[in-house]
Amino acid sequence: MSTLSPDLALPDLGLAVAPAAVGGNGEVRDYLALLKPRVMSLVVFTALVGMLVVHPAVNPIIAGSALLMIAVGAGASGCLNMWWDADIDAVMTRTRTRPIPAGRIHPDEALSIGLALSVGSVLALGLIANWLAAALLAGTIAFYVVVYSIGLKRWTDQNIVIGGLAGALPPVVADAAVTGRVGTESLVLCAVIFLWTPPHFWALALVKSSDYARAGIPMMPNVRGPDATRTRILLYTLVLVPFALLPVPLGFGGWLYGGVSLLAGAGMLALAVKVFAVRAGEEAGRVAMQLFGFSILYLFLLFAALLAEHGLGLFRAVPFL
Repeated sequence: MSTLSPDLALPDLGLAVAPAAVGGNGEVRDYLALLKPRVMSLVVFTALVGMLVVHPAVNPIIAGSALLMIAVGAGASGCLNMWWDADIDAVMTRTRTRPIPAGRIHPDEALSIGLALSVGSVLALGLIANWLAAALLAGTIAFYVVVYSIGLKRWTDQNIVIGGLAGALPPVVADAAVTGRVGTESLVLCAVIFLWTPPHFWALALVKSSDYARAGIPMMPNVRGPDATRTRILLYTLVLVPFALLPVPLGFGGWLYGGVSLLAGAGMLALAVKVFAVRAGEEAGRVAMQLFGFSILYLFLLFAALLAEHGLGLFRAVPFL
């Protein structure tokens, strides 16, 4: 059953693209934008760390090629997401200039590119690395496009919670690509990203709630209200911060990671408390955007610390009794 409130009934928006989209006149940068390069960069970063923490005995060329195919798969997901969401992108302020709603790329062209990159990246990863990694990549693409974009995003306020799994899986895919299995390390990293996703996106949704409402997307603030969203942000952060310390007792997070996780986690928790406490006026919006911005830094610092420990030889284990 849908969790949409009566005020959030989905409008029949149609495919609101400009007339120029009929022929398509996109430039190189428009085709690159289809792949969501900022999301791709996060995928590559987290996947690289997922590889390094397991210290694989694999040829660097194979590892690098596998990483490239994971990035291409992420780009394919972004492209298919833009194809499906072109109608709602056209009515949202922050997305209306994307290539499809702006009329620079035809939707059918985006669909063809997305499908080709999806199939190509999965097959190439299977041939380069192994078919377990390929299957996981295929599942990640399908989950993001079919389960999240087509299914959850317009249906339930839990869209980000469940759909966040797609963005959390790259370390698992990378682990499988270089080891042929899925280990504890990559599963923990996946869980960290999964727990991080709701407070990160809900902080933005508090500020952009009118934009989401106009597009008929049932984000948490529009369905449950801003106060309930603030409560959930705090609760998720209270789980995330201690959970993110788990790599230390598990033995793949050292002193550097432990210190970074503690300090950055304290900052994340402090901002979540502030978002919970400040509920009105322009200050509420500013605090929410502060949390949104810091949450990106928080995740980066966690993975950068692991990258430094396992990629630069800075790992020093924390002894446990």
